[in-house]
Amino acid sequence: MKRSKTKGSAATGRAATAAKRVFKQKGVAGARPAKATLKHFNWTDVELEQLNPLLQRQFVVGRDIMVARVLLKKGAVVPEHSHVNEQITYILEGALKFRIAGREIIVNAGEVLTIPPEMPHAAEAMADTVDLDVFNPPRADWINKDDSYLRG
Repeated sequence: MKRSKTKGSAATGRAATAAKRVFKQKGVAGARPAKATLKHFNWTDVELEQLNPLLQRQFVVGRDIMVARVLLKKGAVVPEHSHVNEQITYILEGALKFRIAGREIIVNAGEVLTIPPEMPHAAEAMADTVDLDVFNPPRADWINKDDSYLRG
């Protein structure tokens, strides 16, 4: 049975294609190979980007997925944005208050939030927070450092 592409899957496909081009151009930790390969990283060996005085991040990229470790000081704000990537957020320490789908959702340490593609969301750190985010496909804007909404 042949499936037709929806607008969302086309956008996701474009993002994956863009990500493939980026991986070829950038020396990203775990840059996307033609096929999935086994890799091993220690967070201490992954670049720690200082995005603004209250926000730092690291990320590792597999073939079709990205994992990011985001460090937020209390009061750090991630402005409203959306992306074609599906996102899973797992709070390791601290708490984030999300504004999403007309609601405020506080995600505490040990809790997980799933965010569908194209859903606008914003977050504020309620305490010093360590957040682990997983994206599919990988975030081309982060890899390209084309994420001015985070840089301050």
